[in-house]
Amino acid sequence: MPDSPDVPDDVLERLRALCTALPGVYEEQAWVGTRWLVRKKTFAHVLGISDEYPPAYTREVPYVGDATVLTFRADGDELAALVGTGHPFYKPSWHPQVVGMVVEPDADWDEIAELLTESYCLRAPKKLAAQVSRPGPAEGGPG
Repeated sequence: MPDSPDVPDDVLERLRALCTALPGVYEEQAWVGTRWLVRKKTFAHVLGISDEYPPAYTREVPYVGDATVLTFRADGDELAALVGTGHPFYKPSWHPQVVGMVVEPDADWDEIAELLTESYCLRAPKKLAAQVSRPGPAEGGPG
């Protein structure tokens, strides 16, 4: 496989700060890119991807050229809403809860923080997830 394009340092640092602020999280290098785990369960993975990758790696990612891709977990209405939104979100086929996102220069980092928090809470043990502040319906609605 060709070398993976680097994830921009500022993107990696922002993701690292968001993920490692959650209880019990650790970071490790993945087969490509960087992933964050809680109790050996990945809840976020970022990687650079290129159109030089074999089609098996790139056919599900709606991008042109090099891109930074973040995958995370979502469920229920949130999963349906993200997948229904389209770009920058997409639905990889390898797991029913995994959502992909092309991280663009104008990415909404507040939204990314919420998505990563929800992903963490889906993967973390209940005791750890209970320690995390999550927006409730009144906070997360349109306003």
